[in-house]
Amino acid sequence: MKRLSIILLTLVAVVIVKAAPVTVTAKLDSAFLLMGKTTALHLEVVQDKGVRGFFPVDHADTLSAMVEIAEQPKADTVDLGNNRIQINRDLILQSFDSGLYAVGPIAYIVDKDTFFTKQLSLKVLPVRVDSLQDIHDLKPVEEVPFKFFDWVPDLIADYWWAWLLALLLIGGGLYYYFHWYRKGVNPLKPERKRLPAYEEAMINLKSLKQRQLWQNGQEKEYFTGLTDILRVYIDRRFHVNAVEMTSTQIIETLKQNDETRAVNEQLSMILEIADFVKFAGARPLADDNEMAFQRALNFVEATKPQPAETERKEVQS
Repeated sequence: MKRLSIILLTLVAVVIVKAAPVTVTAKLDSAFLLMGKTTALHLEVVQDKGVRGFFPVDHADTLSAMVEIAEQPKADTVDLGNNRIQINRDLILQSFDSGLYAVGPIAYIVDKDTFFTKQLSLKVLPVRVDSLQDIHDLKPVEEVPFKFFDWVPDLIADYWWAWLLALLLIGGGLYYYFHWYRKGVNPLKPERKRLPAYEEAMINLKSLKQRQLWQNGQEKEYFTGLTDILRVYIDRRFHVNAVEMTSTQIIETLKQNDETRAVNEQLSMILEIADFVKFAGARPLADDNEMAFQRALNFVEATKPQPAETERKEVQS
């Protein structure tokens, strides 16, 4: 009976081991990548404790002929309980040739068994670079004494005061256009009180959604409008000159702000895909367009002024 019990316990242990297989998954940070830039491939392994396995790519510097492994950060392990662990491993990918490339399947070998991730797609977008032309054998330019009235027509020289007046009028018109007209300000009418930054952003987001730009194939106009709304909101809400900043400068600046640190990742994702659409001509999926709008709403909602902060600003003003 004792031997029979031992045999039964051994069979039960084998069944338990077989009921807990190894699972391997892979996920890209972004399906789009600019040439020369990097993106992360996240590998996740769930297995029993004590199981020893490895990725063959650990000893490689490329995934394919066109996709290189720029860096391999150290893996970390998470205890899931019930004798199970999760191994998280990242591969930093880089490519210097534009095109659509397959990533994977990535193999994970345990003894005589091999497990594979699903195949992913990575689109590498080209970067426009201005060509430089060398100029040789240039002859030095001979200096000629400058005489103003030698080339000024008589019509201008005789009526210089009229031309000066015209230039002043043109300058005044340009000043009015750029200083007031483009900002929607009429100096002859009293300025209406502007809505708070949060309310203005929510109204503009609702208006943008009603225009249905990306549904009609106008993805570039859609993301331009979405990022402009966020830039103006950040400018007014946090007094950061986001309208004149690049996407990277905005993200780095808001990292220093306690109010935006928690939702800075959502803003970073919006600006990243918007740059791909506006400057690289990418065509995002419908889900990406909807997700970018929802992340913009989440960012504005998460950073709107609290009642105590609003009252303090009103007292100070």
